[in-house]
Amino acid sequence: MGIFGRKSDTTVPTGTPAAVSPDLAALTGDYTIDPAHSTLGFVARHAMVTNVKGKFNDFSGTLHLDGSDPAKSTASLDITMDSIDTGSADRDGHLRSADFFKTGEFPAMTFRSTEAEALGGDDYRITGDLTILGVTKPLTIDLEFNGAAKDPFGNERVGFEGKAEILRSEWGLTWNAALETGGVLVSDKIKLNFDISAIKNA
Repeated sequence: MGIFGRKSDTTVPTGTPAAVSPDLAALTGDYTIDPAHSTLGFVARHAMVTNVKGKFNDFSGTLHLDGSDPAKSTASLDITMDSIDTGSADRDGHLRSADFFKTGEFPAMTFRSTEAEALGGDDYRITGDLTILGVTKPLTIDLEFNGAAKDPFGNERVGFEGKAEILRSEWGLTWNAALETGGVLVSDKIKLNFDISAIKNA
């Protein structure tokens, strides 16, 4: 199976050169991420004993998918940091403050891809530049292609799930508090989760 479509039942006539299938070629193009049906989430370890999950409610992004050469595919994301949501108003306020994201000074987090790689089957890897607090570092995201479909409104959609891990300290997010029992309040390692639905541009 490939990143741009499931296996086709179409038989290639004898003598026809092996090429990109019509299904793959049809899905090549530019897409806009649909925030209403996508989730950008994260998980942090809290007090060494439990996980706190959060997400960003305001973001936009684009994809360019290349059916003939997946390595030429690209992705970009722009995330509004004030939209952080962990289910606790007090915690969200702290995350927006100077201790963490300084959202008044750095209102956005961005990702711009620099490389895409097919790993086999429905698995892919995309690498790019993640910018937080004005600091840009490389980020690698492992992706699984979930398929393509036309919705009831005539939109051509593709779907992906992705995951990655970062050390927040590498982007200058170093605030913490020591625990009496040892360890710290907030983990340095943060897990990132992506559930993306994107609509093909007309």
